[in-house]
Amino acid sequence: MQQLNDQVIIVQVLVGVFLCINTMLIITFFMKDTFYRTMRYILFAVTLLSDCLILILTDLLLILSYFRLSIQVSLCLIMFAVSSVCNFVTPFTLTAMTLERYVAICMPLRHGELCSTRSAPHCILIIHGLSSVPCILILSVFFASVSLSFFTQYRVCSVEMFILRSWQGHLRSAISQFYFLIMCIIIVFSYIQIMKVAKAASGENKKSTHKGLRTVALHAFQLLLCLIQLWCPFIEAAVLQIDFMLYVNVRYFNYIMFSLTPRCLSPLIYGLRDDKFFLALRYHVLCHLHRKKSVGVSN
Repeated sequence: MQQLNDQVIIVQVLVGVFLCINTMLIITFFMKDTFYRTMRYILFAVTLLSDCLILILTDLLLILSYFRLSIQVSLCLIMFAVSSVCNFVTPFTLTAMTLERYVAICMPLRHGELCSTRSAPHCILIIHGLSSVPCILILSVFFASVSLSFFTQYRVCSVEMFILRSWQGHLRSAISQFYFLIMCIIIVFSYIQIMKVAKAASGENKKSTHKGLRTVALHAFQLLLCLIQLWCPFIEAAVLQIDFMLYVNVRYFNYIMFSLTPRCLSPLIYGLRDDKFFLALRYHVLCHLHRKKSVGVSN
């Protein structure tokens, strides 16, 4: 039991660190109007907000589950719906960012038209609409199967509460894997096309295309981790039949590796690797530290 306590503490530290980094990046995004007038930075901000929400909700669910705390089913329903949608928003947004890089490098003359700020709201609506499909399917069956009094009951919140029939889980998994198959095809296609341009480019263009290739490759790695996360419930269910403590350790590893890790890669890819964003972030951090130092000296 002591080991589990240590694991919970480690998760709190990791979630706290990632939330602090993401919050600094979100503040930096809104501090400079250049960022919220550029499509890729808008999509980056959507990813950060989605990651923050899912980190907070999954961590809260972890604490509730660990201490066996009951909450009202209606509140659990809201938490499930938001986390389910956010779980898909990140990979969909990564795919959209990959397409933006493809257009910027392979179709530079059409980039201003296709990736303008006018098209950003439409893109975000499509991302959230597609992300909501699995959640809507599960909750439609759930609403049709339970009485209104069930929503006022108090239970330990878990995803399994809303999957009443085995075919619901299989359908959700099938839709998820179909989504990720399409995303993988888009990313592989973009990578191949950018690689062709990279071979033909020279000088500054070659440097830009190689950076685009690395970005797409990192997006592909993130999507791979997100895809493995879909198989985790099946692995955990099989391990649970063997040994409970092994199940606890496997679930902890899956959460760190396939839920937290993809979320910490987003700041690395666009927050720290992007020269413009990194300079703005460093400027605001240094200014904040300088102001704190000045206040301390004056006091």
